[in-house]
Amino acid sequence: MFPGAHAETTPDKPAVIMGSTGETMTYAELDAEANRLSQLFRAAGLQPGDHLAFCLENHPKFLAVAWGAHYAGLYYTAISSRLTAEEAAYIVGDCGAQVFITSAYKADLAEAIVADTPNVRVRLMLDGVVDGYEPYEEVVAGYPATPLDEERIGGKDMLYSSGTTGRPKGVKPAMPSDALATPTAVTGLCMLLFGYDADTVYLSPAPLYHAAPLRFTMAVHQAGGTAVVMEHFDPEQALALIERHRVSHSQWVPTMFVRMLKLPPEVRERYDVSSLRYVVHAAAPCPVPVKEQMIAWWGPVIHEYYAGTEGNGFVYCNSEDWLAHKGSVGKALLGAVHIVGEDGVEVPVGEEGTVYFESEAAFEYHNDPEKTKSAYNERGWSTLGDVGRLDEDGFLYLTDRKAYMIISGGVNIYPQETENVLTMHPKVYDVAVLGVPNEDFGEEVKAVVQPVDMADAGPALERELIEFCREHLAHYKCPRSVDFLPELPRHPTGKLYKRLLRDRYWEGHQSKLV
Repeated sequence: MFPGAHAETTPDKPAVIMGSTGETMTYAELDAEANRLSQLFRAAGLQPGDHLAFCLENHPKFLAVAWGAHYAGLYYTAISSRLTAEEAAYIVGDCGAQVFITSAYKADLAEAIVADTPNVRVRLMLDGVVDGYEPYEEVVAGYPATPLDEERIGGKDMLYSSGTTGRPKGVKPAMPSDALATPTAVTGLCMLLFGYDADTVYLSPAPLYHAAPLRFTMAVHQAGGTAVVMEHFDPEQALALIERHRVSHSQWVPTMFVRMLKLPPEVRERYDVSSLRYVVHAAAPCPVPVKEQMIAWWGPVIHEYYAGTEGNGFVYCNSEDWLAHKGSVGKALLGAVHIVGEDGVEVPVGEEGTVYFESEAAFEYHNDPEKTKSAYNERGWSTLGDVGRLDEDGFLYLTDRKAYMIISGGVNIYPQETENVLTMHPKVYDVAVLGVPNEDFGEEVKAVVQPVDMADAGPALERELIEFCREHLAHYKCPRSVDFLPELPRHPTGKLYKRLLRDRYWEGHQSKLV
């Protein structure tokens, strides 16, 4: 259950196909590259449990780098290619990486962090070279494409939070003692729930440095399937790739669904998506009308889960269960779910509170014992910081992240509910709802909208959106004002950098950190 095993049986089968270029890496090529990298890491003095970091766009060799670290039994940290040099240097230093791999696409960042990352002993760059780096292609080619001459134990990813609420924190799991060929927990879930096998053709439309795309795509390789990787998400190109490669599996975030639904009907109808068997989504609550439309379009092949990089729980829902419990993210498969009030006591069914998991899975935030401690309560249950409720059948409904809650005149308002309504307006391409200063009430609700056409931005559309919202929600939940931007600061995984928006409005005011 690793690329090397499939390289022996199906060496010429595509392991990776790049979406835009069609560039292909076979299982034989993937295994050879991963072996060379593992040989390089060991020759550089890295032992199992040591650390590698890499900052790459969705590059043809991205997954080979991850597998090379896995083959060598290392912790590996994939760093967002959208970070600044300061943010990347922080992560490279914080995780203690001894090797750092990047590409010419990130040349400016790569050069800028050299002085601030003295812990790094080996620096490699793909597609070019700058001061302080060696050419990846030449260096890696100098090592044998044969397995390490030792018992091989698989490595483990150590990924960092996206940093939407402050400095990102690494989630450090225990290093496994399992043989390299042992399926990971994610692979087991994918095989059990989503039918991963050697015939799987998986479309990955998101950045691979994020936890779910990286883990789910590597699970495809453990099962022996083919991963089609988009360099950048484009709604029409995604549909074209599904048709071209007869994609059977894919994973999305709700924002991507919205983008595809906003394509003209004649464009959506142009592509055959009947090959899809399992369409998985996560990362953020999906507005009910969006999911209804996706199921109507693609059929009951849509599956949802709620989990985190921390791995402390897993909640799951298929299309049939969702249609019977609209708005739910599902029932717990890993870890028992508890809803806890501000006083630390579990609340009755139907009432909202902080979502906790009771499970044997433990995690820690690297170099941040206080954050680790704050994630657990006195019973040993852990939380990702989300607010939600359970229904009588045990289905979980997420309200929003606790940190995003708006308190206006003593009333709690969760912006996700308002965002879900405004997202469905035909003139809205993207939207963020947040609390801004109000002298009388402390905070008031504001919407920041990216319109489909910036020419529509103005007082008339502002009034139209406020009225539209009031048709669906209580007035206190609706924005009192709307600002317009040509683009919102959204992470490719679908998460909004709300702190960047809030900072504009709260400068000079006191505000809780978001």
